[in-house]
Parts: sequence; structure tokens; C-alpha cells
Amino acid sequence: MEFCREIDAPAPVILDEAACVLVLASSGRAAAVPANSTAEALWLEAGSLLVCRGAMEITPASDCHLLVIGFSGEAARQAGDKLTEPLLSDCSACPLAAQEMSALAAAVSRGESELLPALAFRALCSVARADEAPESPGLPPLVAQAVLAIRQNYAGLYGVDELARQLGVSKSHLVRVFTAQMGIGPGQYLIQTRLDAAKVLLAQRDYSLDVIASLCGFSGANYLCKVFKKHTGQTPGTFRALHAGAAPSPARLSELESALYT
Repeated sequence: MEFCREIDAPAPVILDEAACVLVLASSGRAAAVPANSTAEALWLEAGSLLVCRGAMEITPASDCHLLVIGFSGEAARQAGDKLTEPLLSDCSACPLAAQEMSALAAAVSRGESELLPALAFRALCSVARADEAPESPGLPPLVAQAVLAIRQNYAGLYGVDELARQLGVSKSHLVRVFTAQMGIGPGQYLIQTRLDAAKVLLAQRDYSLDVIASLCGFSGANYLCKVFKKHTGQTPGTFRALHAGAAPSPARLSELESALYT
């Protein structure tokens, strides 16, 4: 992580350049344009999120509060490389962004440096789908909501029972409709999403298996190893040895975890 700061003063501010920069507006209104540019301004209002990588000039139009975080590292570089221009989102496709960015900022203010790498990864993952519609095209609303809920919070979901409660339907109805549309049940989809996240972390990070299990929603390293071997035919250690340093494509990263992008 390069920097983390809050903006609540009326004067214009030029944000430093970083591999990827997130700007979250919690109140007020502000204009954002690339520094030294005559491009049309992007207007940030309460609840909006700006994703960029170059230096940006922020000019508040009223009393406002912005949280700005600049990221470095391989994951941030891959996220930034996807941007051909600054992206403004209303956060409908990344509802966990505010939560993850706030958690990261709180850890910075408390000086909890040991937590920053994982929290920064989670914050980046939370905005991986910022340019997408909140629902998956062609899917019934219930299935689209279930898919989004799993992708955005796979690390925190306890299982299909909790997912059904969140969506306000019975577990049996959710399983029936989801399976008919997706070809697999929501429980299996949740496991696969967690495994996809674990694969990225194993290849890109040196975290212990306990840490990876926690980040991806598994109850512990032993359970992660059991599920990983069952579904991939390899142990996590073997997978890491074979794929260490291999960078997944930006499209694949976008397909994976939202609770971590981590």
C-alpha cells in the first residue's frame, strides 16, 4: 500500500499516482479529473467509488468526505492495467467496497502493520467487479442475487442456509432454482469460488495455509487441504510449488473473490 488519507477540506487536492487508487465518497460532492488534463470531470457523490491509477485532481464542490487509498504490488498493478481511463461506479456491483476500505483505513490509523497486506488485498478484491452490472445478465433475479452474494462475500458466508436467509427464500427453493440455472448447487458454487480464491493466494502470496483458509472461508488449514485435494487432485503445497509466481489473467482475477481483492 502506497498511501491512505481522508479528504474533507474544500481546497483542491492532487492525488499521488499509484498502481491502483480507490476514492470512496461518503458525503458531499467533488469533481475528479486526471492531473494536468482538460478532460471532462467525473463527479463523486455520496456512495460513489472512483478507481484510477494516474495522478488525479479532486476539487470539492461542497463539504464532502473522501477516503483515498493508493495500492502497490502485483495485484494492484494487474487491477490498474485493466483501466484505460478512470472508472466511476455507484458501488452497486461491489457493495463490500466501503466496508473493506474502511477496515483498511482503521488498521492504518491503529498502526496494525501486520494486518495491512491481507486487508489491502481484500479491499482490492472488493472492487474487482466495479465495472459490472449488479446482476448477471440472462439469469433469474434470485440466481443473479445469489451469485453476486457468493462472489462478494464467499469468505464470510457460513453456508447455503445463511445465503437463503439473506435472500429471503427457503433453502430448498434456492437450491432448486440455482441448480436448474447453473448446473451445480449454491453450496458447490460457494466451494468452487473459495477454491478459486485459494489458488490465486497460493500462487501470488506467501501466506500460511491457516491464513489462506481464513481469507477464503475455510474453517482451517486441514479442511482447506481436504477440500482442495478432493476437487483438484493436488495438495495446496503441490499447487503452490507448481504455480508460484504465475500471474492469473486480469479477466480471471475479476472472476474470482470480491471479498479479498484481494
